[in-house]
Amino acid sequence: MLPSKWQNYVAIFALCAFKTTCLDTFIAAVYEHAVIIPSEDLKPVNQEQALNLMNRNMDILEQAIISAANQGAHIIVTPEYGISGFFSDRLSIYPFLEDIPHPQVNWTPCTDNNRFGRTPVQERLSCMARSNSIYVVANMVDRKACDPTVAKCPPNGYYQYNTNVVYDSEGKLVARYYKKYMLMKEFQFDTLLDTELVTFNTTFGKFGILTGFDILFHDPAVILVEKLQVDTIVLPVAWMINLPHLYPTAFHAAWAMGMRVNLLVANIHNTVNQMTGSGIYTPESPKAYYLDMNSENGTLLLSQLDSHPKPPPPVNWSSYANSIEPFSTEQNEFKTSVVFDKFTFKELINETGNYTVCQNTLCCYLSYKMSEKRADEVYVLGAFDGLHIAEEDYYVQICTLLKCLTTMLETCGQPAENASTLFDMFSLSGTFDSQYVFPEMLLSGNQIAWEFEVLNDGRIVNKNGTSGPLLMVTLFGRQYEKNKPKNASVDLEYALLMRIITMVFVLYSAVW
Repeated sequence: MLPSKWQNYVAIFALCAFKTTCLDTFIAAVYEHAVIIPSEDLKPVNQEQALNLMNRNMDILEQAIISAANQGAHIIVTPEYGISGFFSDRLSIYPFLEDIPHPQVNWTPCTDNNRFGRTPVQERLSCMARSNSIYVVANMVDRKACDPTVAKCPPNGYYQYNTNVVYDSEGKLVARYYKKYMLMKEFQFDTLLDTELVTFNTTFGKFGILTGFDILFHDPAVILVEKLQVDTIVLPVAWMINLPHLYPTAFHAAWAMGMRVNLLVANIHNTVNQMTGSGIYTPESPKAYYLDMNSENGTLLLSQLDSHPKPPPPVNWSSYANSIEPFSTEQNEFKTSVVFDKFTFKELINETGNYTVCQNTLCCYLSYKMSEKRADEVYVLGAFDGLHIAEEDYYVQICTLLKCLTTMLETCGQPAENASTLFDMFSLSGTFDSQYVFPEMLLSGNQIAWEFEVLNDGRIVNKNGTSGPLLMVTLFGRQYEKNKPKNASVDLEYALLMRIITMVFVLYSAVW
């Protein structure tokens, strides 16, 4: 049997031969959509009202698709919940459901709309792709009938899935993917027991599909890249601004670099829920990105990408840190929480210095020089090595150079958006157990920056100074291989309490 890499080449070659050419580059588009959401009326709408609302959203998406196609785009990614809007329970979502068949059925809804019953959303998406000769990635809700007498079948007799669909440039359904990792509010959806690995081949590379926080987990994200060797990941999301380390544009840019793959992210634009942040990212740098809490409008991003990106050399993320002795011995450590994770910090006392801070098996090393040490701003070096318990449970190792919200140390880790301190240089590294490490950088105003170099020995360095005041430099390590034990040391009651607090905050934000 051929290795997966050669299977990819054979599949793409066959597709290219059929369509006469393969492309070395392509134009990608992502659309951040200011979604029209359903009414908060407690009574569920009927199917006609649901379709009217979805058509209003698709009217907007169609204009973005037309604009992208007119600018030469080969593929466009639209957001999670971009057609249906948000839901709070299984009953209210039901009128928005359609039965989405498996792509093996070889179906073009635009030209064969009655084949699988009532499918107006699929028909319209297919026709958008076909009439504009562009691949369309969209998010909708699927239903699959089950036997209500079976224990795992929901009471209404249907499984309900948060679903991505992909239509090729002729309107054919070529991919369907069910979201795997649900957040606390997504009780209205079911998940498959087995991990789906969904890809589709084009004349401009091989693509893999994820949704939302699926990107934070090994299965399927890492498998798509490492075993199935996709060139590009498409990622519809409804991603809140999670400062400091899961800030959407910064984290997604870091993930593309760390995984050495193209990444196309389309986010909802909903400032009430603090959702914004879309982008087109490559292993080398962000190509286009957008995040704006002051506008109520969506935006279209386009960029030309390599169909088969050439990844940079691999990085040994712990090589340098494991080769040196600790920088400092002064005992000025303190602990405070960053999104419920208890970090160990050291304050940067002087204008220039070398610091080490450790937690469990992780030691973080920082060398830096500020342009000036301001009395009104505090920076810290932080380390966290443990089980993250906010939106989900997963193990991380994080080294971070971070600006505190105020000069009071207890505010370190609280969201800071502005700074005044410039750095002439920095070098950050850590003794990471995992090789899955993602480098992030934010400047004042939450502007992502690519003003650093990642050395082969695991250091993230800036030698020429920052162009703006610094908010954060982070190495975000993800310990995929470390599963949560049944007798985890973390206090489960505390974890539950933190989740409840997070849910209350999210609900309060949505209402307010």
